[in-house]
Formats: sequence, structure tokens, C-alpha cells
Amino acid sequence: MTETGKLYIVGTPIGNLADMTWRAVSTLQTVDLIAAEDTRHTGRLLQHFQITTPQISYHEHNQQQRIPQLIAKISAGQAIALVTDAGMPGISDPGYELVCACIAEEILVIPIPGVSASITALSVSGLPTDQFYFLGFLPVKEKFRQISLQNLLNITTTTILYESPHRLLDTLQDLAKVLGDDRQIAIARELTKLYEEFWRGTLGGAIAHFTTKEPKGEFTLVLAGTPETATIWSEAMIKQELQVLLEQGLSRSQASRQLAQKSQLARQDIYQIALTLSDN
Repeated sequence: MTETGKLYIVGTPIGNLADMTWRAVSTLQTVDLIAAEDTRHTGRLLQHFQITTPQISYHEHNQQQRIPQLIAKISAGQAIALVTDAGMPGISDPGYELVCACIAEEILVIPIPGVSASITALSVSGLPTDQFYFLGFLPVKEKFRQISLQNLLNITTTTILYESPHRLLDTLQDLAKVLGDDRQIAIARELTKLYEEFWRGTLGGAIAHFTTKEPKGEFTLVLAGTPETATIWSEAMIKQELQVLLEQGLSRSQASRQLAQKSQLARQDIYQIALTLSDN
């Protein structure tokens, strides 16, 4: 490891400022520079704790330009702290690329742990915590979104997702289409903040709840895993089942509808597979 500068990965509160650790405050007071996702947002945090360390912006839109600059400063002997708007940098926030660049340059990277919305929500979800899968935000592009949703059928452990208020209902409906209305879910809203709220139940119940109550704030979703006894439907299995139904005289549409009810997969997806089968 180089004996020059260091990079500190500093966790900050996800809402309640009282969750800031003494070590995080001390680190931000003593480093030479703070690389912040949003300098205005972090500025309010620094002002609250009377921290006067200068800032530089570091976010997803300028990270390719910033990384060489920050590496040069650290190599010249500066200590730099990386913070994001909330939680631990690199967890659904900028940070991963800078950490990798520092490791490649044999620069010491020191974690200053703090609050994480994913672990906070998981701890009070009432769902199994011994193993979990962190998905973060679902992809926005439909093709990749559907792939991620279908992959959840193979996840038998608790899954954690993040979602914004304007997409929450769509995401709940997408999850229900793939996993079924009866899948258990815990939904945390505005964690650690004044209007912190928890909702627990099924996906169907969550859809009904947030259809009548407008989603507000940031959401963390903790989703029960697929039961290990459940059938995991591969494409080959779907084709085999469809072939049996077609040989029984059902049309492609009828066979797709019947298999969708049995497998809880989307009928239109099964029908697309049915179209690839020969008429023989």
C-alpha cells in the first residue's frame, strides 16, 4: 500500500441526523477534501456538525472526469472522504468506480460504516434475515426490467429493492404479475425520518393500499423469497408442457392460458414461446 494519501468511504444518515457516527464526523473534519454526490445537500450536513472541510462534486455524470483528479490528489498525499446524499457510498450510489481505481493504484481505502436503508428495512421486515439478495433499483428499460423480474422466480432468499414514489405502484404490479398476489412483502417509507412508516402484507394487499393512498417519500421493499418447493420454470420446461397441451388439441392461446395459471408466469410470455413450437 502507498504511504501517501487515503480514501475514506464515509456513511452518512439516511434521514435522521442523529444517526451520524462520531467517527464519521471526526473523519470529515480531518480529511483534506470531501468528494460529495451533491455538494449543496452535503453542505447542510457539514454545517449542522460545524465541519468546514472543502468539498468537490463527485457523481455519476462527472465521475470519469473526477476519478483521475481525485487519484492524483490522493497520490500527492491528500486524504479524501467520499460521501453520498444518504447511506453508504457505492450501494446504489456513486462510489464503486472510484474504489476500484484506488485499489488498482494500491491506495488505502478505509470504510467508515454508517446507516444503510437496505439493512435497516430488513431488520424490521419480519422476513428471514439469515440470507438475502440485494437488487436495488429495478432497471428502467423494459427488456432488462423483465429479465430481472423473471430472475426473482429463482431467488429463494429475501430480496431487497429500492423504489421511488412515482414508480412504486407500477413496480408492485410488475412483481405481482411474476410472483403472484400472495407473495409476502414489507414496505418501509421514509426510514429514520419524521414520517417513517411500515406496511406489511401481500403484494396484492400492497397494490390495493397504495392505489388508495398516494405513495410519498422514498421506499425500501423487502420481498419474501420464492418457496424452495416451488417449481422453477425454465424455457425448456415451458416448451415441454406446451407440447403436451398442444398434442391434447388445445390451441396455442388456450395452452398458454392454462400453463400461465399453473406456473403463475405471464400468459403473453408463454404465448411467445408457444409461437416458436412447430405444428407437428
